[in-house]
Amino acid sequence: FFAACLFFTPVTRLVPAQVAAAALVVIGSMMMGTAKHVDWGDRSAAVPVFLTVALMPFTYSITAGVGAGVIAYTAIRAARGKWREPGGFMWGLSVIFLVYFALGPIERWLGVI
Repeated sequence: FFAACLFFTPVTRLVPAQVAAAALVVIGSMMMGTAKHVDWGDRSAAVPVFLTVALMPFTYSITAGVGAGVIAYTAIRAARGKWREPGGFMWGLSVIFLVYFALGPIERWLGVI
């Protein structure tokens, strides 16, 4: 289905940026409605959620917010001795996000950019 949607990519240019921004505000408010279900007393759950929610608007990147949350969740669980709890998928995703975040500084250090 994703590959089929690629043919409709030019249609997205018909939607003005103002309309897309309004839709993102509505979606963001809907997402914040689920924050009441987070156990804010449990720091091992609250810190990754906070990083995800805070970094998305501050970095203008959904990827940065989700990546920080995934890495924080995995790291906190491992630091508390519950390294099996995140599971293989979260560990793999954490490694991918670490590589993603490390590529920019490495490329700048090497002078690639």
